[in-house]
Amino acid sequence: MEAALLSSPSKAPPNIALLTRPANPFLPPAFCTRPARHRLHFPPVRAAISRSRKEETVDTVKQQLENCHLVAGIKYKGLTVKQFQELRRALPETTKLLVAKNTLVIKAIEGTSWEALKPCMKGMNAWLFVHSEEIPAAIKPYRDFMKEKKLENNDFSGAVFEGQFYGPDDFKVLENMPTRAEVYAKLLGALQSPGIGLVGTLQAPAREVVMVLQAFVKKLEEESGGQ
Repeated sequence: MEAALLSSPSKAPPNIALLTRPANPFLPPAFCTRPARHRLHFPPVRAAISRSRKEETVDTVKQQLENCHLVAGIKYKGLTVKQFQELRRALPETTKLLVAKNTLVIKAIEGTSWEALKPCMKGMNAWLFVHSEEIPAAIKPYRDFMKEKKLENNDFSGAVFEGQFYGPDDFKVLENMPTRAEVYAKLLGALQSPGIGLVGTLQAPAREVVMVLQAFVKKLEEESGGQ
């Protein structure tokens, strides 16, 4: 009776039938009888994929830094995927939101003026890349988002504008910057006023003066028909 049970394939012990692989004449016996549940692992391949993804992230950050006027860090810990998607939709087209590890961002900004971002490389950050001179308009959507979602713990961790670092307590300076239209109006008004008005304008920050002069040149070009 016992011999009949052992010789019948249908009566083979389940642990042997499930865990052994069919014999392969081209492989050593030890390999053929390796339990199927013990799969071979390839850590070098996984490491290569991980390294490739990191390099892609660094390249993406570098691309975002091109023609960028401001980069700001946001404390990302605690934000849900849904909130992150809502925030992206609320941002203007000229502002991009990216989640990247601090170590990868540091690698991307190394050797550039954006190295001033290093003081905010703590914790988990999402990054705002502003490709517009309208800084307040780029920052306001997230400030409104914070208030709406009651995200007091997810404030800005810092920002860099024109090579200067702005901490969380300095963001009022960025948020209250005049718009381009306001700067243009200010300079054009000064250029049309007595000389003392122009002198006062020239004492303003260099960036504002340049913007106003550009506006004045543009105005002259329009009046002369672009000639």
